[in-house]
Amino acid sequence: MQQIQRRSLVDTAVEQMKLQVTGGDWAVGTRIPSESELTTMLGVSRPSVREAVRSLVQLGLLETRQGDGTYVVADDATQVALRRAIGAADNREVIRVRRALDVLAGREAAENRTESDLAELGELLDRRSRAIAAVDIEGFTTADVEFHLAVARASGNQLLSSLYASFDSSLRESITDASLLAKGADPDRADMHDALFRAIASGDTDTAMSAALGVLDQQERLLDEAP
Repeated sequence: MQQIQRRSLVDTAVEQMKLQVTGGDWAVGTRIPSESELTTMLGVSRPSVREAVRSLVQLGLLETRQGDGTYVVADDATQVALRRAIGAADNREVIRVRRALDVLAGREAAENRTESDLAELGELLDRRSRAIAAVDIEGFTTADVEFHLAVARASGNQLLSSLYASFDSSLRESITDASLLAKGADPDRADMHDALFRAIASGDTDTAMSAALGVLDQQERLLDEAP
C-alpha cells in the first residue's frame, strides 16, 4: 500500500511539473526550481521530486546538466516523441511521409495565407538566395527549413503546423547539399521553391501542390546522387 501511495505522489508531481512546462510558466531554455524548492512547492519528499524530474527527462521535456541544474528543453512531449521517431527513420521514409504533409500544407497555404504570411515567405526566400550567393551553408539550411515551416503555418491548420514542426531536424539534415552550395549553386535546380511561393501568393492550389511535390522530387534525386 505504501508503494502505491508513493507512486501516486510521483504521478501527481509529474503532472504538476508538466503543467508548468506546457502552460508556459517554465519556458523552454529556463532552469526549473531546485530540488529543495520543488519539495516545498509540491509538498512531497525529495525522492518523489527526483523521480518526477527523471520521468520528465525521459519524456524529453527536461534536461539535467551536471553542476548547473535542470532545464526545460521542450514543451510538447508528443512532438518530442515524433522527433525521435523521425530521427530514427530512413531518409526516404521521411520524404514519403512529407509528401502527404507538404501537399496538404501547399494547398491549404494557397487557400488561407495572409499578407503577413506572404511577407514572411518572401523574406525567407530572399535570405535563402543571399545565403547561396555567400556560400553560407548554415544560413541556407536555416532559411530553407524556416521556409517550409512557414508554409505549414500559412495553412492556418494548427495540427498540421505542429506535426510539420516535428520534422525540423530531419529537414535540416536532408536539405543541405554542400557540393552544390560550395559552387554557389541552388540545390533546387528547378526553382520549385519560387514556384511554390508564387502559387501560394496567387491562391493556385493545384500548382502549389505540384510545386510542393517537386521540391521533394528534387531532394530524392539528391539522395540518389549522393556518394
